[in-house]
Amino acid sequence: MELSIIIVSYKMSGLIKNCIKTILESALDFSFEIIVVDNGSQDNIADMMKKNYSSVKLILSEKNRGMGAGNNLGIKEAKGKYILVMNPDIFVFKDSLKKLIEFIKQKPDIGLVAPRLLNPDRTLQYTCYRRHNFLTPLYRRTFFGKFSFGKREIDRFLMSDFDHASTREVDWIQGSCVLVPREVFDEVGLFDERFFMYFEDTDLCRRIKLAGYKNIYFAGAEVIHLHTRQSGGGMLQIFSNKLTRTHILSWLKYWYKWGIS
Repeated sequence: MELSIIIVSYKMSGLIKNCIKTILESALDFSFEIIVVDNGSQDNIADMMKKNYSSVKLILSEKNRGMGAGNNLGIKEAKGKYILVMNPDIFVFKDSLKKLIEFIKQKPDIGLVAPRLLNPDRTLQYTCYRRHNFLTPLYRRTFFGKFSFGKREIDRFLMSDFDHASTREVDWIQGSCVLVPREVFDEVGLFDERFFMYFEDTDLCRRIKLAGYKNIYFAGAEVIHLHTRQSGGGMLQIFSNKLTRTHILSWLKYWYKWGIS
């Protein structure tokens, strides 16, 4: 098996249906499997999958385990030489997956590669980053980001000086759509399940880099990402927005694990 595609869903059965449709319509000339992990959605995803995609493997979790743990359930069942972790709000073009596989095969030093992510109107999403400073999330989530010092840090973090039209090695990449060789997962470990959501991708990229591999942003392949940022906002969002609180908690767990470096 060449490729295993892991898609974790939580109350996104409609998006899953369309995501899988674009995969199956891709120009793939190699063996692949699709594994959907449902994180306790209770949204009748089993009926939808049976009706539309009975050949796709469905793993039903009795509860919402989070992104990292959900992906780990799928990875443990995967048979592919390469593992593609993909969000259900990703739509691929016919050549997206083929380009990713062809690229990674030419570069044995790659530990993780990700395509260029686009909004539905084909505008760019910033999905590759430099390493966080301790206050980076604070600047991004509060009014401090409007000051000159906050803007400078956000621009550095988002790599605003990079045109994103070329391929390059980066510190870390958003985990919405990433391709990892199975042997790299075997060496560095799966997603750290202490991170329920957010920073599980940052942590994985850091471990991959420490193991001597490269995290590559590959501009030669593109996908559509129906991303809506839900964890942003002002200071009060820490109290009123559950996703903001989850993000902040993951940030603190990350710094506890790695320290300020």
